[in-house]
Amino acid sequence: MKFYWVKTHQIVKWLLPYFVWDMPSRENTVYLTFDDGPTPEITAWVLDQLAQYEFKASFFCIGQNISDNPQIFSKIVEAGHAVGNHTHNHVNGWHTDAEAYMENVAKCVSEMSALGVTTNLFRPPYGKLMHAQTVSLRNDGYKIIMWDILSADFDQRISPEQCLKNVLQNINSGSIIIFHDSVKAFKNLEYVLPKTLEYIKNKGFKCAAIS
Repeated sequence: MKFYWVKTHQIVKWLLPYFVWDMPSRENTVYLTFDDGPTPEITAWVLDQLAQYEFKASFFCIGQNISDNPQIFSKIVEAGHAVGNHTHNHVNGWHTDAEAYMENVAKCVSEMSALGVTTNLFRPPYGKLMHAQTVSLRNDGYKIIMWDILSADFDQRISPEQCLKNVLQNINSGSIIIFHDSVKAFKNLEYVLPKTLEYIKNKGFKCAAIS
């Protein structure tokens, strides 16, 4: 059975302070993030949902998906959202040596650069990195963005209602919330995202891109 923390434990944040887990501030702001896109139709749907509230978010994109869907990637950028590197092939850092891992990161950089985009934001697929990879990424100037709240929208064993509960019971100012604009996650995301956006608005939170 797969185990994960929906709310990242404070001990983990303390043990790994060089990762960005949340962004506490006095501005009453939360940070929505979307991994694994751009994905035809799904990413466009997410952009439409965000636009209804004039909210900004951060999209951690897979290089191969950028290559396959350059127009969708450009729409993310044109809408004023942040983008981050999520490797070229969704590489698991625990199963990849540092040199090969960084080569895969560089491929994603190339896909973004071809569209005139640069970023210093990075999120490791599965949240898995080895020490040498972390050092290389930081030496290259990346901010390694993790998360405070895991919606678990990717988990097809849970109901949309449980997915929504994962999010709404844990939101605080400064929370970084992770969703996925992917086919696998869409059953949950389609239910959860509109309700999350409405909740954020009603609670008076701002919703900003990570910078």
